[in-house]
Amino acid sequence: MLAFSILVAGSFAFGGRVANDIAPVVLTTLRFTIGAIFLSSIVIIQGSFKREHAKAAWRYFLMGFLMALYFVLMFEGLKTASPVSMAAVFTLTPFIAAGFGWILLRQVTNHRIAGALLIGAIGALWVIFHGDVARVLALDIGRGEAIFFIGVAAHALYAPLVPRLNRGEPPAVFTAGMLIGGSVLLWIYAWPEMRHADYAAMPAAVWWVLAYVSLAATSTTFFLLQYASLRIPAAKVMAYTYFTPSVVLMWEMVLGAGTPKSIVLIGVLLCVCALIALLMQGREGQSGGK
Repeated sequence: MLAFSILVAGSFAFGGRVANDIAPVVLTTLRFTIGAIFLSSIVIIQGSFKREHAKAAWRYFLMGFLMALYFVLMFEGLKTASPVSMAAVFTLTPFIAAGFGWILLRQVTNHRIAGALLIGAIGALWVIFHGDVARVLALDIGRGEAIFFIGVAAHALYAPLVPRLNRGEPPAVFTAGMLIGGSVLLWIYAWPEMRHADYAAMPAAVWWVLAYVSLAATSTTFFLLQYASLRIPAAKVMAYTYFTPSVVLMWEMVLGAGTPKSIVLIGVLLCVCALIALLMQGREGQSGGK
């Protein structure tokens, strides 16, 4: 999940730089298609796919829909919100995942993990509102952050659904099925935009970002998420996203975007503290929650 957070951070940092150069649904359709071809090829080469894995194919379409919704809304939000703020919204996922985990799997989050989640959520909200108490009291949430929150809820539902819907498929097979299902749905929905998009006029940066998000931030992260979701509770899986805002911040500095105001860094620090608390909890052998 640490590797997952690092790769996801790159999506925010790089995606924010091309969000206005390509329609979100076009980018998401292309990334799912490339990711599906890439991972399916690996599954076929390895001989991991069995005929029984194709049963109840609706599962792959459901999971694909949730992740496609998340990515479309992420790039839609990046049109108006900063990558750091978007990453902070993403860190609200554990709270939502904990709720879905209890509803679907009756996973109970202990008090220490709940405390770490609360610290991380406060830090995330602090970044989202730019450390401005007046904005907090007025619930002044940006349009981009509000749009992305819907996608975050879909992402949070994904984690507890993996162990609920998985029927023994290896992580690579289940992830490939989800990417195929998501690709089919996206092509049906986005066909008008896909057909009329001016691909030749798109900057080179769009294609570099597409390569990254397709191979590193789609195929690889879905595999990592699937692997982790089968081994630790949903809330704990998504809690590692608290590392993401810090990595996005580092990416932003490397890419020349500068650093946010010092008061905003307080929220990032709280997210890091939440991550450390969760890692310490894992070392004590309580990460399973079973």
